[in-house]
Amino acid sequence: MENIDYEGLVKALKARRFLPEVFDTAAEAKAAALEIIGTKSVGIGGSATVRDMGLAEALQANGNEVYWHWLAAKEAKQAARDKALGADVYMCSSNALTTDGRLVNIDGTGNRAAGLIYGPHEVVVIVGQNKIVTGLDEAMDRIKRDACPTNARRLGLDTPCARTGQCHDCRTAARMCNVTFILEAPTRPVKAFHVLIVKEDLGL
Repeated sequence: MENIDYEGLVKALKARRFLPEVFDTAAEAKAAALEIIGTKSVGIGGSATVRDMGLAEALQANGNEVYWHWLAAKEAKQAARDKALGADVYMCSSNALTTDGRLVNIDGTGNRAAGLIYGPHEVVVIVGQNKIVTGLDEAMDRIKRDACPTNARRLGLDTPCARTGQCHDCRTAARMCNVTFILEAPTRPVKAFHVLIVKEDLGL
């Protein structure tokens, strides 16, 4: 999306009770995330943004307890997802952020949905400029076009989108579009929902 009105986006997010901040670089957002988290334990949802920013490694170096299934052995991945939901802070990205302040996501397993909706009482979501869209239709188009096929290929899933790069609304066992959710505002269990917006392309 060109000519993003960051001031208007921040205003829209604040009106929905999110806690937004805008950063010029991923490095600045990383420093802010680490400051927000402090010494707390952290659960992480599947996120190329978090991976590419090196946040998990930075947290581990600081001595934080980090629960992330991407770091776990195959047999321990489910346990890591479960522990992430009991951490002090949940951190991930979002598939799309609308200019009126809504976070739009599609999950395969649903652990990110649980973490953002009814998990830890503090949340940190990091969103690159490439994920900012004008409305819900554009958000869904972006996710189905850019995020899901690329993630399906990354995970080695046998889905039509992995083969063609287009969504076929498949019914395969490997389908990753199992949970679609829109966060209009933080849910009541979440006491602080930070949205860190970066003026760089990040993640898928």
